Amino acid sequence: MNIEGKKVGFAFTGSFCTFKTVLEELKKIKKSGADIIPIMSYNAYNLDTKFGKAQEYIDEIKKISEKDEIIHTIQEAEPIGPKRLTDIMVVAPCSRKYYSKTCKFNN
Repeated sequence: MNIEGKKVGFAFTGSFCTFKTVLEELKKIKKSGADIIPIMSYNAYNLDTKFGKAQEYIDEIKKISEKDEIIHTIQEAEPIGPKRLTDIMVVAPCSRKYYSKTCKFNN
């Protein structure tokens, strides 16, 4: 799939233990020429864990995405869908429970 020039909303959620792996995927998407719109859940943006400090992840995501701001509140995220701010949305990590609730192909 060619994603060059596409606007990719990349949302970081919980499961902090996977952030380093997810950051590598973010780098791959950026390298493919996508315009990254970084998004973080409240917890991902605010909580330090044994897997790293929130500010360190924020700084790394800003660096990779080449954006000065990260969408991290419900109010900031609300316009994404109605205003069609993205071509593609990535939610990472995406737990099986979340995927099961949201997948339109789920039986």
